[in-house]
Amino acid sequence: MTCRVLKFAKQPYYRWLANPVSKRDWDEAQLINAAIDIHVDDPAFGYRFIADELAEAGFTASERRVWRLCSQMGITSAFVHKKRGKNRLVGPPVRDDLVQREFTADRPDRLWLTDITEHPTSEGKLYLCAMKDIFSNRIVGYSIADRMTSELAVAALRMAIQRRGPVGTIVHSDRGSQFRSRRFQAELDRHGLVGSMGRVGAAGDNAAMESFFALLQKNVLNSRRWGTRQELRLAIVTWIERTYHRRRRQRVLGRLTPVEFEAIMTTRAASAA
Repeated sequence: MTCRVLKFAKQPYYRWLANPVSKRDWDEAQLINAAIDIHVDDPAFGYRFIADELAEAGFTASERRVWRLCSQMGITSAFVHKKRGKNRLVGPPVRDDLVQREFTADRPDRLWLTDITEHPTSEGKLYLCAMKDIFSNRIVGYSIADRMTSELAVAALRMAIQRRGPVGTIVHSDRGSQFRSRRFQAELDRHGLVGSMGRVGAAGDNAAMESFFALLQKNVLNSRRWGTRQELRLAIVTWIERTYHRRRRQRVLGRLTPVEFEAIMTTRAASAA
């Protein structure tokens, strides 16, 4: 009766009934689905990072088991085949290029640029995601971590949102997997921000952000050998907040610091209104 109503063939149904899916097969199917979701969200993750994320999500599975399942499903880190230069996966844009290399803004929080850089220490690499307001060149948000994941970009965005309370700001990036991730894109949408992405292999599409990283490299990153990640982290934060924002005068800002320029220009705008 049941087979006829559901339009199931009897023989396959009774074979399944005699030998249903085992609990282990069911658990592994759940693990695979979760691993795929994690990898889609951040293609940079290999099986070790996926195992960490699964554990945080409440799954119980050894690292070797996760490796076996990832191997079966062809889930590999985007960085397995490394090339010289930035070890970042690029792909099709999830946003249009709204900037077209016009790095100008007539008020604060109209256009933010963001990118990621890295530097070695004796403990391993340290990654920095920074977000710059093109109006004053101020770094409105940043995040520092020992892994280059989507969370690195999301944390920098959240800092910028908390500090600035933007409305309709354009956030321009390259096509790195961290910025194309569902987490980052969802954060933009949640706060009413507008995503924008440059072209593949066109460094000029984010040249204004690269200029900041060049200064950071000259003044901090390459200034000495760094023994620990914490030493480098502290040096980066100190340079951004104390030197770059408040001491380093910029010709493009009329020889003012980013903090001075923003304070003066916003005061003038308020007076004119």
